[in-house]
Amino acid sequence: MFLDRVKSLDAILAAAEKKSLKRTLGGLQLMLFGIGSIIGTGIFVLTSAGAQKAGPGLMLAFAIAGLICVVAALCYAEIASTIPVSGSAYTYTYATMGEFLAWTVGWALVLEYAIAASAVSVGWSGYFVGTILNETFGIHLPAALSGGPLAFGGVEGGIINLPAFV
Repeated sequence: MFLDRVKSLDAILAAAEKKSLKRTLGGLQLMLFGIGSIIGTGIFVLTSAGAQKAGPGLMLAFAIAGLICVVAALCYAEIASTIPVSGSAYTYTYATMGEFLAWTVGWALVLEYAIAASAVSVGWSGYFVGTILNETFGIHLPAALSGGPLAFGGVEGGIINLPAFV
């Protein structure tokens, strides 16, 4: 049955041998790429929201979150060293837990990336409209074009968050 069908490590390695892509990024480049994508938005958007809720404990909250991320990264590195092929959580889940769970993980990753991209674009939009357009250039977008209709605590009468959409 497809719920427990697992792809063997030999089959995964054989499929990886047929591919013509060569590894060009090393461990340092991948680590810096991951850190850059996480810090890029989080440092600007998350800090103010975290400071409002955690207050002076913000540094402790970031330290705890960092430790949790380190543990998750070590688990991912352990799986990647056990199954030495280019892939993601989908490939690792397919090899260890079965096809159905791999399918579920794959679609969860697609959903995660879509939500993360929209959150990054909304955070960037708020920074761009508030700091660059309003304060630097004196350009004020109407409320209908700078806030979405479902923004929590956002602008009333918003139709579309145009900078986030672009």
